[in-house]
Amino acid sequence: MSDYCWCLATPAIEELIREHDELIELTALARAAYRCGDIEALVECCIAITTVLGPHIEVEERGLFPPMAVEFPEKIAILSGEHRRIEAVLAGATDGTANTDPAWPARVIDMLTLMRRHIVKEQEGLFPAALTVLTSDQWELLAELREGRNLIVS
Repeated sequence: MSDYCWCLATPAIEELIREHDELIELTALARAAYRCGDIEALVECCIAITTVLGPHIEVEERGLFPPMAVEFPEKIAILSGEHRRIEAVLAGATDGTANTDPAWPARVIDMLTLMRRHIVKEQEGLFPAALTVLTSDQWELLAELREGRNLIVS
């Protein structure tokens, strides 16, 4: 993210960036587990990533993506699709795939690369653009989603 970006002065975006930082740290741990051939540790890392990513995606897809899709429909569709691809691989940590599919660990590494590129797209493009697109009511919705006050789909 650009040093001059006001994103960090916006609490909703600052929190999403903090989560991105946490995801990047977990990615490093997952890659280390993969390099060591420690599938159990890789599974644990994927579960930890899912724990951070679940609420993160909820805030993005229910609060940030809808207003941004009005101006940038193709880009938001790509980001949403990437969320689905990331979630599908992470699901393998808990649905038994990690224990039965020898190709799963390599898919995790590919997914981690996708997730890193996804984070860059959001931090370098989506978040700065949101500063000019979202209204005060839309920022309030992001805050409510973050606080868990607006988690029922309307």
